[in-house]
Amino acid sequence: MTTVSRPTAVPAPSTPDGAGPAGPPAHTPRRRPSLRGDGAWPWLFVTPLVAGVAVFYLWPILQTAGYSLTESGPFGGSTFAGIENYLALFADPRLYLSLANTLLYTGIVLLGIPLAVVLASLLNLPGLRFASLYRVLFFLPYVAMPTAVAMVWRVIFNGDFGLLNFLLGTVGIEGPYWISTPGAAVVAVAIVGLWSSLGFSMIVLAAGLKNIPPELYEAAELDGASRWRQFRAITVPLLTPSIFFVTIITVISSFQLFDLLYAILGSSNPVLPRSMSLVYFFYREGFVDNDKGYAAAIAMVVFLIIGLVTAVQFRLQRRWVHGD
Repeated sequence: MTTVSRPTAVPAPSTPDGAGPAGPPAHTPRRRPSLRGDGAWPWLFVTPLVAGVAVFYLWPILQTAGYSLTESGPFGGSTFAGIENYLALFADPRLYLSLANTLLYTGIVLLGIPLAVVLASLLNLPGLRFASLYRVLFFLPYVAMPTAVAMVWRVIFNGDFGLLNFLLGTVGIEGPYWISTPGAAVVAVAIVGLWSSLGFSMIVLAAGLKNIPPELYEAAELDGASRWRQFRAITVPLLTPSIFFVTIITVISSFQLFDLLYAILGSSNPVLPRSMSLVYFFYREGFVDNDKGYAAAIAMVVFLIIGLVTAVQFRLQRRWVHGD
C-alpha cells in the first residue's frame, strides 16, 4: 500500500520576543523626492527669470510705493509725507471721473469679445476660402502703430466732414463732434480700441476652436442639431477657457489706456481733462504738473484696482468656465 505524505505546515514567523506570530509588515513611509541631489542646476535655470521679474516688475512696484509716501519739492528733492497723497487723492473728484471714463472704455471694448467669438467661428467653417487672408486683415489693426491709427480715425470722427457723420446723415441721424464732446470722446476712443483689439481676440479664439473635437459636431449633426444649436451647446461652452483668457488680457490693457486717448484727442483738446483715463491722470500729475509723489499714489491705486478686478475675474471663472 502506498502511503501519501501530508505537506508539512510552514510555521508562522514569530515576533522577536517569541510572543507569537507576527502581523503584516509595517508600512514603510515613502520618502519625498528631494532636490538636494540636483545641486545648483534648478536655480541656474530659474535665476534669469527670477532676476528679470525682480528687476523689471517687483523693484519698480516697491519703488513707486515708496515714492507715493513722499512729496516733491518745486526745485526737486522730496520729503516724507506719509499717507497725505492718498488722502488727497481719494478726495480728488478727478480720480472718480478718470475711473468712470476708464470703466466706460473697458465696457465698450469688452463688447468686442462676443463679436470675436462669432467671427472666429465663421472663419473656422470648413471649406471657407481665403480664411487665412481674412485672419491677417483682422489682425493688422492690432499690430499697427497707435499714432497712425489715431490719425486715420481722427479724420473718420471729424464732426464736419468725417466719414462716420456722413454715414449717419444718410439715415437721418445728426452725428456729434466726436472728439470735442466730453461723453462722445470716450466712446469714440473706445470704438477704436474695440476695432484694434478684435484681431488679437479672434486669433486666440481661433486657436481655442482648433482644440474642440470635430466628433462632437458630427454627433450633434446626426442628432439633428442646427448650426446655431451647435454653436450654443458645443462651441461656446468649450471655448470658455479662451474667452476667459481674452477677457483678462482685455481688461488689463483697457485699464492702461493712454496712448490711443492721447493720440486721438490731442494734448490741446479742451475736452481732454473731462475725458482722461486713470493712466492719463497719472501722466498729467507726474510729467505735466511735476508732482511725483501724487502721481506715484495714482499709479499704486491703478495697480491695486487692476489686481482686485483680476482677482474677482479668477474667482468668478469657476462658475462659467468649462472644459478644464
